Amino acid sequence: MARLLAFAALLAAAVIQVQAGATCGPGQALCPSSAPCCSEFGFCQAYGPYCLGGCNPLSSHTLDSCRPMPICRDKTYTFAPGNPTLVNATTYDGNSTAYDWTIDAGTPLNTNNNGGELALILTQDSRAPKGTRISTTEYVLYGTITATIKTSKWNGVVGAFITMSNIKVRFIVTGQARTKYFGKEIDWEWPGNHPLEAQSNFFFQGHVDYTAGHGATHTLSSDSYENYHDYTINWQPDQLQFSIDGNVVRTVRKEETLVDGVYQYPTSPARVQLSIWPGGLPDSPQGVVTWSGGLIQYNEPEYQAAGNQYQVLVSKVVIQCSTSSGLAVGPDTVSYMYGANDTSGIPTVYASNRTALLNDGSARYSLPFVGASAWSLIALAIGAGAALTF
Repeated sequence: MARLLAFAALLAAAVIQVQAGATCGPGQALCPSSAPCCSEFGFCQAYGPYCLGGCNPLSSHTLDSCRPMPICRDKTYTFAPGNPTLVNATTYDGNSTAYDWTIDAGTPLNTNNNGGELALILTQDSRAPKGTRISTTEYVLYGTITATIKTSKWNGVVGAFITMSNIKVRFIVTGQARTKYFGKEIDWEWPGNHPLEAQSNFFFQGHVDYTAGHGATHTLSSDSYENYHDYTINWQPDQLQFSIDGNVVRTVRKEETLVDGVYQYPTSPARVQLSIWPGGLPDSPQGVVTWSGGLIQYNEPEYQAAGNQYQVLVSKVVIQCSTSSGLAVGPDTVSYMYGANDTSGIPTVYASNRTALLNDGSARYSLPFVGASAWSLIALAIGAGAALTF
């Protein structure tokens, strides 16, 4: 059960005390009109942030209950002072022009080294006990994404560079009283103390099938903790390629993913996410602990020497949007939206001129007064401050 995005469960636990709505997801009733948005972690909500990034349209009141997904634009993100701009997910208003990334958990830092590096941190204390995750405010529907990264190298610690769609399905972990939510995703991951390896993977609407060979391990030319490497996801309508330092190490063709008449291939708009998270916690599923290299050792000299934190460093992210999505994209197109299922039961996607902004005049998306204590809990869960410019 290693690659089941256990980090999502950790984030859900961090905010569950302020998610007062009914649960939602496959096999459950759609969210009511009074709380129309099915949030990333499976709760019906009526307001603001929960109708934006990660909002699951298939379990919301209607397909358009979630805000539209800002459309992909070619961008290069470096981390010199002033670039890019990050905003806490709880205060993000849907303005993808003003904000490049949301801070979903933890506290990213700038090292001010080598022209600027983004440090994703994991700590034992309250700064980032569940790790750090950031997500792009814009969505990719096919394209080439390259992240230049120095990975972690410690037992129990996982670094990740992935794409994640908003569509989630419920997956019951066998033998455990827990439910996880998974979507269409494409992964680069670095679990545990294996600095000469990187793992690639992909999932289709929560179909977790290790026997089908969706996961693979690749050898690196040099230590990924000591040296930066370029990791690329080249996601096109007909094939998916994983590359390291410009060299293709894996190709997955869509035609090879056909199962029972359905192509189990990622086809939904997705955010790019970068994270570091603790797989090796005492209460983690044993499969996750084993995959991530065992329990985290917070008494390691390197952890203490680094200011009592583990890090993943990112120096650059380059996103090149594909022009082969098949959508009718025009000069006024600003977002993607979901439509009815196609003949195989897969949700269709169309280009839209609707904005993702919460203050577009639709009262149902505005941020209500929910009490200072509740918002304080949310802010503590993902870090203080409304926006952060490096």
